[in-house]
Amino acid sequence: MGTINPHPGVLAHYREYLPITDATPMLSLGEGDTPLVRSTSLEGEIGAGALYFKFEGANPTGSFKDRGMVLTIAKAIEEGSRAVICASTGNTSASAAAYAARAGLTAVVIVPDGYVALGKLAQAMIYGARVVMVRGNFDDALDIVRRLAAAHPVTVVNSINHYRLEGQKTGAFELCDVLGDAPDYLAIPVGNAGNISAYWMGFCQYHALERISRTPHVLGFEAAGAAPIVRNAVVPNPETVATAIRIGNPASWELAVEARDQSGGVIDCVTDDEILDSYQALAQREGLFVEPASAASVAGVRKLVREGKLDLTDKTTVCILTGNGLKDPDRAVMLSGDAARVDPDLVAVERALGWN
Repeated sequence: MGTINPHPGVLAHYREYLPITDATPMLSLGEGDTPLVRSTSLEGEIGAGALYFKFEGANPTGSFKDRGMVLTIAKAIEEGSRAVICASTGNTSASAAAYAARAGLTAVVIVPDGYVALGKLAQAMIYGARVVMVRGNFDDALDIVRRLAAAHPVTVVNSINHYRLEGQKTGAFELCDVLGDAPDYLAIPVGNAGNISAYWMGFCQYHALERISRTPHVLGFEAAGAAPIVRNAVVPNPETVATAIRIGNPASWELAVEARDQSGGVIDCVTDDEILDSYQALAQREGLFVEPASAASVAGVRKLVREGKLDLTDKTTVCILTGNGLKDPDRAVMLSGDAARVDPDLVAVERALGWN
């Protein structure tokens, strides 16, 4: 057998760019090194010079959250913590529970009842987290987490913990390493606004170190029913099919606005119909199955191009696809309709396929 060299994970791979000390455990589930897939269909539709999709659904728990969570949990261990806690619309809870299990820590997860996709809830539960559902939204859950952390010896691992963003910025590093420079445009869904902030941190750090010659214009997209940054006002009761970005008062609001302004980009919103149209287009035209929130980045780019607000001719654009479609399988089945059911008979199958 030859030498086995598995991907070391983002802590080991990007150690020199992260707040890591000799006492930081090199925790990993093999996160990072996710596919950068060039478009074969939508690139032509929007007239882009080059359109790429960064498929973060290939991370160990199926979302981009693993990049930040691995560092956050590692630093919690370094600081002597034995338990971690988070509020979540699903992906954070899955990631926190997985890395806590890997590290031997207790994980407590507070989620809004009825607003977490089953695939994500199943992950948190099977990883052994203590799950509590509250009758409220994500912002209510995060408020409770803050109060619990103030009263009990537990580390909060939401993106209010700055190590989350430090880990998530490795996505920007990977893009630049693969492309050889920063893209012209970076499109990304916006919910709690940590990821857009983290990517901008990563681009700025690489640029300061002269690893790249430029920084991209950052395009962030909220769901229209949960668009506090676009409206410049907290949304008390956010509503959208894209549950991962169903947040009315983002924790990283100010950082996201800085990323928008400093990069010369925009933060806009897309409707649920636009999100679901791109959700299906990614699956049926590109072969990429993502959760609905992930499609917001693609929906936003298509919207700006359609409205004549964005010209991508000769430009390189990367859309971040934040989570795997298996996180929310019910949505896919609902949109696709029932499969035909017939007897095990050749003629019956041919008839169902319209082949006779």
